[in-house]
Amino acid sequence: MTTAYVLSGGGSLGAVQVGMLQALTERGESPDLLIGTSAGAINVTYVAGHGTRRASLDTLANLWGGLRRRDVFPLSPGRHLLALLGRRESMFCATGLRRLLTTHLPYELLQDATIPVHVVATNLLSGQEVLLSTGNVVSAVLASTAVPGLLPAVPREGLTLVDGGLANNTAISQAVALGADRIFVLPAGVACALETPPSSPYATALHALSFLTQQRLIHDVTVHSGQADLHLLPPLCPLAVSSADFTHGRELVDRARRAAGSWLDDGHDQLPHPERFLSLHQHTSAASPRRRKHLVSGSATTRAVGVAKSTVKDMGGGLGTTNLDPVEANVRLTAACLRPEGPQPPLS
Repeated sequence: MTTAYVLSGGGSLGAVQVGMLQALTERGESPDLLIGTSAGAINVTYVAGHGTRRASLDTLANLWGGLRRRDVFPLSPGRHLLALLGRRESMFCATGLRRLLTTHLPYELLQDATIPVHVVATNLLSGQEVLLSTGNVVSAVLASTAVPGLLPAVPREGLTLVDGGLANNTAISQAVALGADRIFVLPAGVACALETPPSSPYATALHALSFLTQQRLIHDVTVHSGQADLHLLPPLCPLAVSSADFTHGRELVDRARRAAGSWLDDGHDQLPHPERFLSLHQHTSAASPRRRKHLVSGSATTRAVGVAKSTVKDMGGGLGTTNLDPVEANVRLTAACLRPEGPQPPLS
């Protein structure tokens, strides 16, 4: 049996996937092959070189915890002006991201990775999906993360490549084509509890892109759930961190590790119709500063209980979470509030 890990794009929410990876490793899981898109490409190429040992994933968690916007989207007024005048193809340069990858990836070519790894990009001229399995690993990841207009496209193999999320943000289809019959899907998720829309152009672009890619993920999970043994890990919900906010990496990792761990322990990764846990939605009553703190971190016991109680109140009760421990509350909230048809009885 071939086990694949498929990691989606998601900007700063890529930190969520590190917590999911930790939960899988703690339960004895390991991948035979890795497939990643955009932020997910960063994570899979790291894991492909360093493995899924606890120490390796702790280092990856620390990298996300220390990552800041300037490391990925460095401010450069001169470049921004030139981009607006049509003299540059992107608002930001990829120097910081290239430096990060060069520093932390222990191999040069994709085919030399310890664990077979594949990276998804998009052909800018045709819009077609491109799977990168050989060649320089840094240029592959830069291509997969090159959000058009924000980061520069990457010329490679005679093509002009940009962010893979435009064509296939969560490449379940590629895992099936590569022969995987057991697939763990690690979605970065969508910020469903923002108080206000993103205020900057690049943050707005990333947030809007997350909606488009989430719709594709819902479709792909529906199509492929019968073609392989599909295990969907839970996106964090409620979530008040945008995909352009790099200041909550550590909290996202910790929260995702706990939520994914409980989800796996209870067998929820194999519930029928997994696409229902990915439905787009909004938490409209997350306006108070105190509750926003809960929705961002969800790391301390009192904060998690606060999320459970306030969300039950928002949704009219019926989730059975007020007397649960924080981890189980988070799992049940995820399962219930992401159903397209709304709150349902507690999971048993």
